[in-house]
Amino acid sequence: MATLYRQRQELGEEERARRRRYLAATLVTCVALAMLGGIVHVLMLGADRLSYMKGKATYDLAEVNQRVRAAGEDLTLNRKNEHSIDAQASYAVEQAEGLLSPEQWRELATMVTVPAGEFLMGTDRERSDAQDRPEHRLRLAGYRIDKYPVTNAQYARFVAETGHRPPLHWENGRIPPGLELHPVTMVSWFDAAAYADWAGKRLPTEAEWEKAARGPDGRRWPWGEAMDAARLNTYYQVGSTTEVTRYPSGASYYGVQDMAGNVSEWVADDFKPYAGSPAPAELFQGKVGVANSPADRAMKIVDLVPVQGFDKVLRGGSWKSDPFSTSTYHRNFSWPHYASDFFGFRCVEDVAAGTEAE
Repeated sequence: MATLYRQRQELGEEERARRRRYLAATLVTCVALAMLGGIVHVLMLGADRLSYMKGKATYDLAEVNQRVRAAGEDLTLNRKNEHSIDAQASYAVEQAEGLLSPEQWRELATMVTVPAGEFLMGTDRERSDAQDRPEHRLRLAGYRIDKYPVTNAQYARFVAETGHRPPLHWENGRIPPGLELHPVTMVSWFDAAAYADWAGKRLPTEAEWEKAARGPDGRRWPWGEAMDAARLNTYYQVGSTTEVTRYPSGASYYGVQDMAGNVSEWVADDFKPYAGSPAPAELFQGKVGVANSPADRAMKIVDLVPVQGFDKVLRGGSWKSDPFSTSTYHRNFSWPHYASDFFGFRCVEDVAAGTEAE
């Protein structure tokens, strides 16, 4: 020990410094390798979770546009819905036509012309959600939009003529009693787009929907700046959808009905940020919830795993929404193959050039 001590004392300062640098470099290398190993482990874990998710899916994910998932429901219910597709009967064309009177069909077929011009989109309100900002001006060509959301009766005609799957909550492919004039729900974005195509129309763009709801004067709600619970169905005040004609005082500047509350409406757009948005990029990243164990699944505890693709935008708020979610500029979003009892839609069609004045 004495000899070793004398040898260490005889080491020059330069050699001791060299050894300290070597030791420090070794420690840094070890830490870096440990971090790299952790990153690789996390990436492998994420890949395993995605594989697990795909393995638990009840259909080929490449066929997602032909399928539907009940939003908020578990895989057992989803499997039941998917397996019962071919077994569901529905209306004959004549039966679907007989659901309403000729006068009711004519009223539901009404479309409202929204003239070409500029409008305010988005908001700069301090307490607004980040995805709703910033306020900006857009100019749109003229178009026509459905006066009302698409109803169960209208969707029944589509189902009868095309053989398309009925909404998930229709027993034996039939509208629940008394809901003929209620907006159709439990339909995915793909279902809505298929209906619009059958009707010779299309889903509105997000901008077209907002202009029709907001008018040229930038209203916060279709009727004006103040929230008025008597003009819409929201926040569980009714507890379900209502007939699309129930709130005439809730009409927009252009006379479009039911654009606040009742059902959140699918529009054509992916959920992406506005130019200059203050919202974090991760908000717009598509994600799926993955449970890591049977216990987590039973307790509905999931990790949100980023995946390729985007949600689709929903507008207008619903009978379940808080009142501020019914603002004309508010943006909600969901995966396009999800369906819910508060998701609905309406359609638009283009106006030929020269057929309407600005």
